Amino acid sequence: MLTTVQVLAENNFGDTRTGGLAGPMGLFLILLLGTATVLLIRNMNSRLRRLPDRFPAQGGATPADRVEASVADPTDGTGTQESRPNAANGPQQR
Repeated sequence: MLTTVQVLAENNFGDTRTGGLAGPMGLFLILLLGTATVLLIRNMNSRLRRLPDRFPAQGGATPADRVEASVADPTDGTGTQESRPNAANGPQQR
């Protein structure tokens, strides 16, 4: 029969000799996530600095903007859409 001391002294947490990689792997993941967070914050700050202080008002659109806004819906409400392989898909960023 097992005594109370033997039951409490028994290691029920698995083999500790083969699980020695969990600590260093956890530290590596924490450092990797921290580095990624710092780089993302720096990138976001640099992009925010490049934005203008104020944006133009929505009502003061230029004539070219009004032409682009008045382009009709290609589906014409029928649910079908023409497929043109070389057609432009709208304004493209460069």
